[in-house]
Amino acid sequence: MTIICCRDLTKVYITGDIRVEALRGIDLDIERGEMVAVMGPSGCGKTTLLNCLSGLDEITSGKVRIEGTDIASMSDDRKASFRADRMGFIFQFYNLLPVLSATENVELPLLIKGVRDADAKRKAEMMLDIVGLRARAAMRPASLSGGERQRVAIARALVNDPAIVFADEPTGDLDKRTADDVIDLLRRLNQEQGQTFIIVTHDPEVGARCDRIVHMRDGRVVSSGEGTSMIAGAAREQG
Repeated sequence: MTIICCRDLTKVYITGDIRVEALRGIDLDIERGEMVAVMGPSGCGKTTLLNCLSGLDEITSGKVRIEGTDIASMSDDRKASFRADRMGFIFQFYNLLPVLSATENVELPLLIKGVRDADAKRKAEMMLDIVGLRARAAMRPASLSGGERQRVAIARALVNDPAIVFADEPTGDLDKRTADDVIDLLRRLNQEQGQTFIIVTHDPEVGARCDRIVHMRDGRVVSSGEGTSMIAGAAREQG
């Protein structure tokens, strides 16, 4: 089942007399449960595509449907509510609040939705356990390593049980070993929980772990092929 469908998607930024076509007529379907990497050179429109698909940025023209719903037609309040219910976000630099503990950072999306404090804390602790950080739950971000901070960010992104997780360079600030651990975790969560992951990355090794790689150049999708995870899975089935 297609969970994200965009047709002839364009995004134009205009500053004075300067017109920048960031996205140029993109058609893209993403299936429920896929783990998709979006790759391409800097400035090709990867992050803009992620922001437009998630409704963080307004589109200029075209259609974006999430689970059959046209997000461009939503009011800002409805769009924010839809994102809170159906989406999770992971960023390169974590975006954790430094004065809060790991548990309190993970609780935030639940508390914003009005979940009771005790229930939010219980769910946050469960998610920290899933990402292997239960023992660090009381620590603030400054006391955590980069990999641990990103695991907290992943727990926060997943605590609402989102249908879709958008990740923008989730391993970009990590050393290779820690980056491998984070992608291992995302891959496992994708397979165990069936959530859809869309990952913007420059790292070919991250792309190779995904089911599919969408290559972009100059605001366009130039190819969409299978990552090695899907190829390996097909080989196992045939074997």
